[in-house]
Amino acid sequence: MALAGALHTPGAGAEVSPQRPGRRVPYLLLLPGTLWLLVFFALPIVVLFSTSLMVPVPGGEIGEYAPGLRFANYTEALAQYWPQFLRSFGYGLTATVLALAIGYPLAYVIAVRARGRPLLQQVMLLMVIAPFFVSFILRTLAWRQILADESLVVTTLKAVSLLPDDARLTATPVAVIAGLTYNFLPFMTLPIYASLERLDLRLIEAGQDLYASAVGTFRRVTLPLSMPGVVAGTLLTFIPATGDYVNAALLGTSRTAMIGNVIDSRFFRVVDYPTAAALSFMLMGTIVVLVALYVRRAGTEDLV
Repeated sequence: MALAGALHTPGAGAEVSPQRPGRRVPYLLLLPGTLWLLVFFALPIVVLFSTSLMVPVPGGEIGEYAPGLRFANYTEALAQYWPQFLRSFGYGLTATVLALAIGYPLAYVIAVRARGRPLLQQVMLLMVIAPFFVSFILRTLAWRQILADESLVVTTLKAVSLLPDDARLTATPVAVIAGLTYNFLPFMTLPIYASLERLDLRLIEAGQDLYASAVGTFRRVTLPLSMPGVVAGTLLTFIPATGDYVNAALLGTSRTAMIGNVIDSRFFRVVDYPTAAALSFMLMGTIVVLVALYVRRAGTEDLV
């Protein structure tokens, strides 16, 4: 009572406003996510960068390195492995384009043509996500049988003269890109489906009422409204496909090795941690720059 009286007494100081109890709740809710990012993203990035600058210990054993600032690790790694670097981005870009060419029509049929038929939509969506029920390794190994020399695919292509008699598809770039496209196809299809599923079909009908052709309606109405899904799908496909190494390891040879295979070899077999870390850091930095340019160019406000 004496303290309350002092606070309300003129000349005893400014009145203290009571603090709202829910003011700290948003910060407390952000705390787990912030800690997660610090421990599992920021800290590994710092460790990766410091590892990429390490130097070998003079007279030390294999795999023994000391902290340093040797930026030449980056230039030497890039000079030695630039073919695998370019090959990774080439394979990733090709697989992304193929996944878009296959995934967009598939998502369009499910979201637009099959709208109003819930059972058909559910069955088709189940077929899209069904590969997730099987191990990634097993799915990739299955392509060895699909593209084997005596398989139905190869014999048919040879029968219609689309493939020379002495040609083969296994252990070639075609096999690696086919595996990448297949494995990451759901990552392209599902975001596009989510965008098209929200599409108001009355807009398409309005375009037809205004005597627009089917192609014109798609180009001016459907495609712009589905661009958030296209951008999200291309990112979700391109990023993991570029850094993938399983498909190249199981379906390719050393001539089709990607940068992920090089990083795996330098880290686990050669025990060259600085080179592996430098390649990983350059791969991550290049992907971040390309993704930022792509999102800025696409102008999709939902992703910026």
